[in-house]
Amino acid sequence: MSPSISDVPGILVGHATDAPGATGCTVVLAPAEGMPCTAFVRGRATGSRELDACRPESLAGRVDAILLTGGSAYGLAAADGVMRWMEAHGRGFEIAGGVVPIVPAAVVFDLLPLGRFDARPGAEEGAAACGAAAAAVAEGSVGAGTGATVGKALGLEWAMKGGVGTWSVRGGAVIVGALAVVNAFGDVLDASGRILAGARRAGGGFAGAAEHLAAGGAPGGALRGAHHTTLVVVATNAALDRLALGGVARAGADALARRVVPSGTAVDGDVVFAASAGSVAAPAFQVEQLARTATEMAVERAVRMARGREGIPGLAD
Repeated sequence: MSPSISDVPGILVGHATDAPGATGCTVVLAPAEGMPCTAFVRGRATGSRELDACRPESLAGRVDAILLTGGSAYGLAAADGVMRWMEAHGRGFEIAGGVVPIVPAAVVFDLLPLGRFDARPGAEEGAAACGAAAAAVAEGSVGAGTGATVGKALGLEWAMKGGVGTWSVRGGAVIVGALAVVNAFGDVLDASGRILAGARRAGGGFAGAAEHLAAGGAPGGALRGAHHTTLVVVATNAALDRLALGGVARAGADALARRVVPSGTAVDGDVVFAASAGSVAAPAFQVEQLARTATEMAVERAVRMARGREGIPGLAD
């Protein structure tokens, strides 16, 4: 089994996949006691819910799950199902009479070009993703990555398939894992800087989104609906507070800037979550560096494992 975010003890991942509709959602479940979490918003077209719960000064102090979902803003309804599942299992912020699950969520825009515009994850899918949560993490065209595409600088017709990827790295007793849903406007690069998946030229090869835009090239209809966004969850067994986790989330954003070019654009809603699910003593600088490595590999896996459909090719074909 490949390294994954679930190598961090207590972390489980579940997908709900609507293959005909080309959408879905992905849930990262915290350990039963919850976990401190922060979020760094890098993009400028973000759809989200409960991100304030990830601020260092927020009351709850920890989250019970993180939802990554397709369906654009409509897909945030899937968080209702995650909350219902959590409540049924007695997990959440305890109050008189019950619990209130803390579930931050963020979306990708996958309403076009694949599947159906009216296919959006809802409460049923959110609950199903929780019920499917396990240590074995499926990658590629599943969950929130089902309808993901990348490399849209020349228009959707020249895009390639994105998806879900995960990876983990270790430094002594410290484990850092990342899970990425890659639905980027930009191209996805390998570690050497070569384009792995991106905007294709009609005659073959890649156009190079950065070069195309730098030369004054039009963004290929990308501004009409913003069909983009990359979402990342970084988790570690290191005992970090929310202030330190803010640095880990920014380190994940550093990795996006290396592997998705351009990233964090006006038509991307990129968000990086960082969470601590353990008690291992470790310096924040170490966790940040491991987070960069894990995130880079998770982004790469997301496109390497994605299968093409409806004329949009994938690297796993």
